[in-house]
Amino acid sequence: MNTSRLYFGAAYYDEYMPYERMDTDMKMMQDAGMNVIRIAESTWSTWEPQEGVFDFTKLKGMLDCAYKHGISVIVGTPTYAVPTWMVKKHPDILSLTHSGQCLYGHRQNMDITHPDYLFYCERIIRKMMEVVSGYDNVIGFQIDNETKPYDTCSERAQKMFVRGLKEKYPDIEEFNREFGLDYWSNRINAWEDFPDVRGTINGSLGAEYKKFQRKLVTDFHKWQAGIIREYIKDGQFITHNFDYEWRSFSFGIQPEVNQFDSAKCMDVAGCDIYHPSENELTGAEIAFGGAVAYALKKDNYLVLETQAQGSFGWLPYKGQLRLQAYSHIASGANSVMYWHWHSIHNAIESYWKGVLSHNLKENATYREACIIGREFERIGSHIMNLKKNCDVAIMVSNDSLAGFEEFPVNDKINYNDIVRWIYDAFYRMNIECSLINSDEKELSAYKVVVVPAMYSAGAETIENLRNYVKNGGNLVMTYRSLFADEQIKIYPDDQPYGMTDVIGATYDQFTKPVDVRLKGRGFSGVDSEVLYWMELLIPGECEVWASYSHKYFQEYAAVVHNRFGKGTATYIGCHMDTESLENVIERVLETADIQKPRIQFPLIRKTGINDFGKKIHFYLNYSSNEISFFNDEIEGKDLLTGKYAGKNENITIEPWNLVMIEEGE
Repeated sequence: MNTSRLYFGAAYYDEYMPYERMDTDMKMMQDAGMNVIRIAESTWSTWEPQEGVFDFTKLKGMLDCAYKHGISVIVGTPTYAVPTWMVKKHPDILSLTHSGQCLYGHRQNMDITHPDYLFYCERIIRKMMEVVSGYDNVIGFQIDNETKPYDTCSERAQKMFVRGLKEKYPDIEEFNREFGLDYWSNRINAWEDFPDVRGTINGSLGAEYKKFQRKLVTDFHKWQAGIIREYIKDGQFITHNFDYEWRSFSFGIQPEVNQFDSAKCMDVAGCDIYHPSENELTGAEIAFGGAVAYALKKDNYLVLETQAQGSFGWLPYKGQLRLQAYSHIASGANSVMYWHWHSIHNAIESYWKGVLSHNLKENATYREACIIGREFERIGSHIMNLKKNCDVAIMVSNDSLAGFEEFPVNDKINYNDIVRWIYDAFYRMNIECSLINSDEKELSAYKVVVVPAMYSAGAETIENLRNYVKNGGNLVMTYRSLFADEQIKIYPDDQPYGMTDVIGATYDQFTKPVDVRLKGRGFSGVDSEVLYWMELLIPGECEVWASYSHKYFQEYAAVVHNRFGKGTATYIGCHMDTESLENVIERVLETADIQKPRIQFPLIRKTGINDFGKKIHFYLNYSSNEISFFNDEIEGKDLLTGKYAGKNENITIEPWNLVMIEEGE
């Protein structure tokens, strides 16, 4: 979704403030060049303190004050944190999970299938929409907040699950066969005998229930969007703040939500991206999160939450807040919004600090935000709505992620580790990548498609990959791909299933590597380490790019490359160290006629095409050292300084800083 300006702002909660200072806060935001706030999503109990009693005084106050200061507003539905009166009246609104019944206190602890919960949700949404519909500065609406299924395992939810299975498998014999339920007498001979799914030892059934839970989120978002669309006006949008697998920061594909499906009911994708900072700021989490968000609608997205000061240890060095902001924009974002404006003074997130610290006064972070705001106002028209065209795509799969959860490699690595192993290697090499879903049909736009650990794949996906190679594409596939079907049932055939002729090799054995190295062109022998998993590839007519340096496994290939039809396929049969992986990627880039940039991390280059049809090149320095490089590729205007950047000149970038060049006169 294109926007008319870059949005810069923060989440704002007057209801959390220790004293009245709304006008002061909005004036400070206005002075900082902030032009948007996100409000209302967290405090249902403020808007409806007792059942059927509504008080939107603070909500209207924030809208009025924002209007006074020229600030736009995104209103969130407050449905992700239920009030006490609701739970007292309907205790079973709290989710029953694999671990038992949730207790009240934490957010996101409810059963999103509960009819009473849905009744109250609809009522508060409609009451809120009636209040805010008259405000011209409301630009959009956020559905819920980082929605999940919350491991809903109630009797009602499980009955819904069984109904879906009955529709999908009218013949119960087919269901038993597809899921292999004869094992350990798990066979179900009558639907009414279906057991509590929480006890299953069948990985296929466990993964199917996770797929069902993901669909609950898709349906919940679609339901809320339908209500809101009854009220919205032209120019307003619906979004949601999707998040990622959490490892004390945003890391990988969200396992509990099929975000590609869920985003279909929205006008623009939104996301929450948090990342390490200080010496650990690399930009990789910003880039990966942005690639996922851009992929959801194949369009620009909104960063609805990111950190200002953030969690302990994330206090940005001088220049980092600004570098982070431009990193989001360079990935295709049309907004940078902090969670949150003010540090709060009690409760669980008291030390998740906002733009302002607990004294609520100007500080270094605020002053750097002012610099960002002024620059966005000055050059925003040149860097908003940036379109991304990548030669390389990485295919991801929620079903494969669930398959890894049911059948992990070991406790040190999961599906997202493998995805990030691949993505981060391209990132360090300054090759921008699109993210695509496993049901993507049109692959011909990409010179290279990388398929990391696609454990679960059906016939249609496999045929699509075969045709991509046959028609001239360059496929890269990693270990543990195409091993099982859509039900996580292992294919009773040569591996990788349906692709042995494409890669020119097969395997039927794998093991945990111990003191195994790689040998072959470009591998450093003693330093080329094999980790976690190795498949013993038996090569046919293919090229062997790497084999195992090991007394008992040296006859097997580790990496093979094959020509098939008009294209090529490269299969990586083990998890290797990052330097070795980059060696393989470099050879693939040569094959695909993609030029590898000379500059590499910690200097990151990103490119987009702006509304004027001009290329914008971002050069982002993620280090404490000044970096210089010889620019022999582009010439144009340095947007930040206004000076001409000539070709065949040295460009110097200060620590934690950047250069932006708009190509052309």
